[in-house]
Amino acid sequence: MTRAFLPTVAHWPATGKQERLPWIRASHGAKTQIIQPGDMLTLRIWDSSDNSLLTSIDQKDVQLQDVRVAANGTIFMPYVGNVNVLGLTPDLARENLQVELEAIVPSAQLQLDVKEGRNNSVDLVSGVARPGTYPMPNRNYSVMGLISAGGGISAYLNNPQIRLVRGHQIYGTSVDKLLDDPQLDTLLRGDDRVFVEEDERYFLSFGATGKEDLHIFTKDEMSAMDAISISGGFQDSRADPQGLLVLREYPPSAIAPGERGPRQQRVVFSLDLTSADGLFSARSFQINPGDLLIATESPINDALTISNLIGNFFGVFSQAGVL
Repeated sequence: MTRAFLPTVAHWPATGKQERLPWIRASHGAKTQIIQPGDMLTLRIWDSSDNSLLTSIDQKDVQLQDVRVAANGTIFMPYVGNVNVLGLTPDLARENLQVELEAIVPSAQLQLDVKEGRNNSVDLVSGVARPGTYPMPNRNYSVMGLISAGGGISAYLNNPQIRLVRGHQIYGTSVDKLLDDPQLDTLLRGDDRVFVEEDERYFLSFGATGKEDLHIFTKDEMSAMDAISISGGFQDSRADPQGLLVLREYPPSAIAPGERGPRQQRVVFSLDLTSADGLFSARSFQINPGDLLIATESPINDALTISNLIGNFFGVFSQAGVL
């Protein structure tokens, strides 16, 4: 793998688990709440008249607690009947209810409080300190605001990913991208569900690396140099820095000799980290999910030896569920 070959490989199809989910860019919402079906209203009514329909001589106010907004957006008020409050802000709903009430009790005054229901709440399901259901304080409530309310993202997650479930659609992005670009901090809607989970992509390391293991991606794009660092570098007494191999299998549909794709499904990329070109190429060569990284113990130039390595190690891909 050289600098001259990097542009060609970059045009080849992706391999492994490459989940490409859409995401919704940020927008601005009103800093007020609107009443939705399922919200619970508390109505407190004052009336100072001596022969009031609502209050007694000793008590000049009455409280109607936990009045549920019906599916059609109405609430029931004594002596008034059903009043539509759907889609109104609490202040506007109070004014409308006050007008309806004054037709029956001219001296009455009304105060209204709202407790958000299902249609004005969102679920923060996982990956944070305090998962749960959170009411939306206004229509300008964003994903980052919800995560903050949940106590922040768990520190043990590698390259945490955000999943937003809205109806039957799933949207996704990484936390790193969200932090780097405020325009990705999308507004939430009632009944949204947000998950924060670890990146599911991984690569494998074998041979004379510091650690032979399955490694979760720690960032969105990972180079061969990142991968060798995560896998513990080279074992000084065994490794041959001229023989860093990346084994990758492409789907049959990717076979397209030339710049459009590889000549064979199974491809071995070799990196020489003793040369400047090899070092810079390792920093630019992108590791794909499911790749197998091998640090050799001696220079490998023989095609048969490489073929034997493929036979020995591609069984690991099957065990990991990528074949």
